[in-house]
Amino acid sequence: MIITLFKVSMRIERDQDVVPFRNRVKEYAVKIKMGIVNQTKLITAASELVRNMLKYAKGGEALIEIVTQGRYNGVRLSFKDQGSGISDIDLAMKDGYSTEKSLGLGLPGAKRLVDDFNIISNVGHGTTVVVIKWANG
Repeated sequence: MIITLFKVSMRIERDQDVVPFRNRVKEYAVKIKMGIVNQTKLITAASELVRNMLKYAKGGEALIEIVTQGRYNGVRLSFKDQGSGISDIDLAMKDGYSTEKSLGLGLPGAKRLVDDFNIISNVGHGTTVVVIKWANG
C-alpha cells in the first residue's frame, strides 16, 4: 500500500509556471534523498508531462506527493487537465506518434524515465497522468 506523506498542488496555466513546478519536484526529490540520476529522470519526465498539459489542454493541475511503500520512498506526480482527451492511448504511447508534428517521444519517453506510469483519458473531458519515481528504484 502506498501512503502519502506530503502533497502540494500547483496550477499550471502558462509557460512561466513550469520552472517553479520543476524546482518544487527537485526539492521533494532531494528531501527523500533521491540520487541525482533518478532526480534527473524524474524532472525530465515531469517537464515533458507538464508541457504536454500546457500544449494540448491549455494547462491544468499538477500534484506533487512524497509517498512511501514499505521501506521505499518516492515522488508521485499527477497531471490532470480538462482538455480534449486522447482518443487512442495505445497509439499515443507509441514512439514516433505525434499529433503536432513533433518527435513523438513525450508520453512513451516519460514512461521510460519513471518506475510507475498510468494514464486515463476521456475524450472531451480531459486526461490524467500519474507517475512515481522511487528514490531507490
